[in-house]
Amino acid sequence: MAFPRHIVKSQQFGREELEYLFGETDTMRNTPRHDVRQMFPGYILASLFYEESTRTRFSFEAAMIRLGGQQIATENAKKFSSGAKGESLLNTIRVVSGYADIIVLRHDTAGAAEKASSISLVPVINGGDGPGQHPTQALIDIYTIRRELGQVDGISIALVGDLSNSRAVRSLVYLLAKFKIKMIYLVSPPLVRMDDDIKEYLARHNVPYCEASNMLAVAKEIDVLYQTRIQKNRFGDRIEDYLGCCGKYIVDRDILGAMQPHAIVMHPLPINENGEYGEPPEIAPEIADNVEQYHNVVYIRQAHNGLYVRIALLKILLTASQS
Repeated sequence: MAFPRHIVKSQQFGREELEYLFGETDTMRNTPRHDVRQMFPGYILASLFYEESTRTRFSFEAAMIRLGGQQIATENAKKFSSGAKGESLLNTIRVVSGYADIIVLRHDTAGAAEKASSISLVPVINGGDGPGQHPTQALIDIYTIRRELGQVDGISIALVGDLSNSRAVRSLVYLLAKFKIKMIYLVSPPLVRMDDDIKEYLARHNVPYCEASNMLAVAKEIDVLYQTRIQKNRFGDRIEDYLGCCGKYIVDRDILGAMQPHAIVMHPLPINENGEYGEPPEIAPEIADNVEQYHNVVYIRQAHNGLYVRIALLKILLTASQS
């Protein structure tokens, strides 16, 4: 098995690589913290983020610290790096890869991480590239499904919300295609339907899917409901289009009541609780606040799984880079 040196897109992973990563994730979860801290003392992670982040950045940095290493970071590289002076991403990577042992890059341009990996001296991990991909989120999502339901093969899953612009959903679809999926339901407002390239990919890999509009009917058929937010920043100045897509599909008690007892609700976060960036406040969240306590609403456990998946991923990449 040849595990990827750089993690830039979900298509890099086959079943063998996924099983290996998830085995390492379980091992790291169960290894005493003191022993984990002895693994990579003195190693440095560079967090180079051109877009905002909480979970991705913090979980990678926490993962590096848990492994005994350290981190150097900028949370707004557009403003607080030489990018503000006009330096190209590739020149930044050429320099930063000489300072660190591994780089996590979040950028607003699709394909940025793949370009960065072509010239980096050290492994590059895509922490999200605009509307492109977010492969480590997809790895966390598959691991969460596996941990919560016991397997991924044979499930039916509904992908709900902004399917056109969600890099998390795009990355997840590529990984779902590695499994024997019963059905993928694509549920979204018309303006943000799943793009044709993803539907063509599913058809080419013989993954059953259908587009649906009745979320309540779909809820009765699925094992996983994967909810996403409507992303204001992907609409640019098309505010009316953004508002027209908000609040169409909400996970509430009616939806949960229709779901099978074992079925779970996931969300890559953040939840659009008061309208993105606080406006307009009348926009309803994608997940009603009165259902968070339900055991099958697992997005907090999903986020916590991210730490262990990323610990395992760093361990694998750093170990390989030593040889």
